[in-house]
Amino acid sequence: MAPRIITDNKTLAAGYEELTAEDTIVGRLRLSPGEEHVLLDLAVRGVNLIPSALSQLCSRSKVFQAKILEPFMIPGTKAVYSMPGMMHLVSDYGRKKVGRVVCKLDRANGGLGILLYGSIEDVYSQAVLGTLTFPFVVQPYLAGSRDVRVVCLGEYTEAYTRHNPDNFRHNLHCGGRSSAWDMDEEQLQLCRKVMARADFPYAFIDLLITPAGGVWVNEINLRGGLRGAKISQKDYLLAVDSIHAAFLDR
Repeated sequence: MAPRIITDNKTLAAGYEELTAEDTIVGRLRLSPGEEHVLLDLAVRGVNLIPSALSQLCSRSKVFQAKILEPFMIPGTKAVYSMPGMMHLVSDYGRKKVGRVVCKLDRANGGLGILLYGSIEDVYSQAVLGTLTFPFVVQPYLAGSRDVRVVCLGEYTEAYTRHNPDNFRHNLHCGGRSSAWDMDEEQLQLCRKVMARADFPYAFIDLLITPAGGVWVNEINLRGGLRGAKISQKDYLLAVDSIHAAFLDR
């Protein structure tokens, strides 16, 4: 059978079992929560995925992001999978005198799964009582930090800040407001390093810039809202198609 290039999920579903290392799937797979094992199956079989299986899984899971991108995130950021891991983090944060903490629910987007707690003990109590379901991400809360959204599409890069004076969630649909941001070389290189580590061909990256000048990655995604960005939806889609085509040419 000739190599196939699959660009829609209906065709993928119909020929799933026949896919080989000669075939290529272009575009993000539509997967239900818990169905991510499909990405592993395709990767083991050698099927080419654009974007890669690694980037698609990372894009879907904040916990996986924290697992593989921890060195680029706020010091103390941890993916927590179980009560023993939670207890270890309680002790670690206690030794470091960490105050308020942020908890990120794994699959909630748009700021809706971002929770602020007074201490790591509060998170522990919620986990013990079953209010918080494992896995999730915990990190220290850094007050006064800037939230910067970076759009990386091949050679095209733009950035803008998001600020909400009434809510620590700076997402624009949570009440945040945007303004243009001039990235420096350190911030740009951090974005490139994170994209390389998680195998992202393009990305929406949220940076956290502390009052002291520290720069950390908050989240990364293959897709994101364009509200606040200069690039139009049409130009964004054209840029993504161009990147996909370049990967196919290789």
